[in-house]
Amino acid sequence: MWEEKLKVYDQLVAKCDRFKRKGKTMPYTSANGYMFSLLNKDGEIGIRFSKEVQKKYLEEFKTTLYMSYNAVMRGYVLIPEEMLKDLDLVAKYLDESYDYVMSLEPK
Repeated sequence: MWEEKLKVYDQLVAKCDRFKRKGKTMPYTSANGYMFSLLNKDGEIGIRFSKEVQKKYLEEFKTTLYMSYNAVMRGYVLIPEEMLKDLDLVAKYLDESYDYVMSLEPK
């Protein structure tokens, strides 16, 4: 099952040409010194947003904060399974997340 989720994550990231997937055992994307999406060991995808946008998307997506290794990932929204049926839409959110981390002070 995890391998299938990895394929979906790779397809999602491939739709965005400004960054590449990183990580072998824990796939993620990062830019400007910040991670902004990842695939956890449960095969769930989390995307990072600003606090304001995060609040909006938690309601809009009817989802929760993202967890990885039993820890809440601050700033990350769990992308619901249903949304993964439209990777073009989710890619827009991933691009938005990239723009957000690029607006932060570089690490």
